Amino acid sequence: MDKKKLSTPQITKIALMVAFVSAASYLRIPLPFSEAAITGQTLAVNLVALTLSPLEAFITLLCYWLLGVVGAPVYGGASGPGKMFGPAGGYFIGFIVAVVLIAWLRGKKYNIVRYALVAILIGIPIIDGAGFVWMKFAAGMTWKAAFFAGFVPFIPLDIVKCIAAVLIAKPIQVAFYAMEDSMGRGGCTHTEGMGETAEFYAMEDSMGRGGKKKV
Repeated sequence: MDKKKLSTPQITKIALMVAFVSAASYLRIPLPFSEAAITGQTLAVNLVALTLSPLEAFITLLCYWLLGVVGAPVYGGASGPGKMFGPAGGYFIGFIVAVVLIAWLRGKKYNIVRYALVAILIGIPIIDGAGFVWMKFAAGMTWKAAFFAGFVPFIPLDIVKCIAAVLIAKPIQVAFYAMEDSMGRGGCTHTEGMGETAEFYAMEDSMGRGGKKKV
């Protein structure tokens, strides 16, 4: 098998997470003083970063971005280049950069503290930072106005969403690994990010699950 190609389980995971991020964009609370809204995307994006490999996470957010650019209603009902390059367009750029770094820096084993620190200290500054800087230029705002409209209001809830993503990540990792196991790994033994979960299943495989030989 060409290891440069994505396996069927990987493609399935990416498709599921693209759909999840798209659905999360519809959970939105408009802010009258800002060009951006509070949405469920931060939670979804963090879940992508905490459950997929860096490459899978990058492809997921790139596909999501491209779907919106070509007109699919994945940006909370809006779509097209106007949305992507509008005042809130910087957040989408931040999403793509953040998922790769979080997925890379979170480590190979599930660790609730490390996951939370990486998501909060790396993800939030990148996403909200890119968002408010873009907003400053796209909306013609002052630095101060953009900072208080595009960065400050989102921090408290973004922290909550990061913590929620960390807590949800473990069962999703388990589900994804079980899916890969049932579908076959396409010649791939990649277990990055699964940590103890992957080790548990590997031990079961070597011993025979429940004392029965796996066939």
